[in-house]
Amino acid sequence: MWWALAGAIAIEVLATLALRASDGLRKRWWAIPVVLGYVASFALLSVSLSMGMPVGVAYGVWSASGVALVALLARVLFAEVLTPMMVAGIGLIIAGVLTIELFGALG
Repeated sequence: MWWALAGAIAIEVLATLALRASDGLRKRWWAIPVVLGYVASFALLSVSLSMGMPVGVAYGVWSASGVALVALLARVLFAEVLTPMMVAGIGLIIAGVLTIELFGALG
């Protein structure tokens, strides 16, 4: 189930970066990897859920990983701004998801 979630994250990140590369879908051919990527990502997310992963875990890891990876890769690929405060915010998102997941497992 974790392999499906990892695939969902990777594909969603690529689809989001393709959306950025599309320049607001003005470069229309980028719509193909965007749409196919999001469909494939949700399909793999669905696989991880159908294999028994709790939705809170799957969505928390998926969204936090996606935010962090897109922000870092957009900095590298598109020279987007990534301030120290933004890096701190990414850290807080990840810490929040970990806190929810770890304490949720204890409760």
